[in-house]
Amino acid sequence: MHRLQAFREMRARVPQKAFNWLVSFNSSRCIHSLPFATVNVEEISGSQPAEVHNLVQGKWTGSSKWNTILDPLNGESFIKVAEIDETGIQPFVESLSKCPKHGLHNPFKEPERYLMLGDVSVKAAHMLSQPKVSDFFTRLIQRVSPKSYQQALGEVFVTRKFLENFCGDQVRFLARSFAVPGNHLGQQSHGFRWPYGPVTIITPFNFPLEIPLLQLMGALYMGNKPVLKVDSKVSIVMEQMLRLLHDCGLPVEDVDFINADGKTMNKLLLEVGFPQSEIAQHYLP
Repeated sequence: MHRLQAFREMRARVPQKAFNWLVSFNSSRCIHSLPFATVNVEEISGSQPAEVHNLVQGKWTGSSKWNTILDPLNGESFIKVAEIDETGIQPFVESLSKCPKHGLHNPFKEPERYLMLGDVSVKAAHMLSQPKVSDFFTRLIQRVSPKSYQQALGEVFVTRKFLENFCGDQVRFLARSFAVPGNHLGQQSHGFRWPYGPVTIITPFNFPLEIPLLQLMGALYMGNKPVLKVDSKVSIVMEQMLRLLHDCGLPVEDVDFINADGKTMNKLLLEVGFPQSEIAQHYLP
């Protein structure tokens, strides 16, 4: 009550122009209070374009080549994407090559990482449950994808529920092994859920958050080292989500994030040694 009275008295004393500036400042401060965000959804425009960077070997990097994304509302260039060409893939090749075939973790190697990723899921799910964070991603999806607010919010909701399903010990339980008795004394067959090591995730434009996040976390839970490539038209959404995951405790070296065309991705996959990588050249924009 006292605060309300003081606010009214201040408004009566302060000139209207100064008062409007104060309200605007407080509103702006609230918008920028998200600790992970590097963009303000309301301010993305042709005059204030957002930038999407690459992540490799734990560092966010730009590029000498910037691809511009057009605003679907007015045709202005409102997002600049730092695209990697064929001459810039070596850091990504080196990063993936450092990951062995037995992965970043497995049932016999650094099992503590199962618990660490469970904790990351707890914190990320909690973040997405906060209205200002949920609204941030909902409106960011809307800026790059033709969805209503409820449709975009549904994507955020599904993502949050997925993370909730793998909180705490659930990541460790996901790696449950099995044993089968043998056909003679002393024989047993054991099976373990094993990582592939370095993997690639390539996702389309229609679900900017849900598809890449679910695929990414599944790969991480089981000990893989992913390089993530999202359609450049919507990659800003997942770039911001990666920053949220880092803020929730995900090691920055665990995931590489690349913006590139199909030809460049094809060369990257060939350099790393993935089979049938011609798929990237023919089906990626």
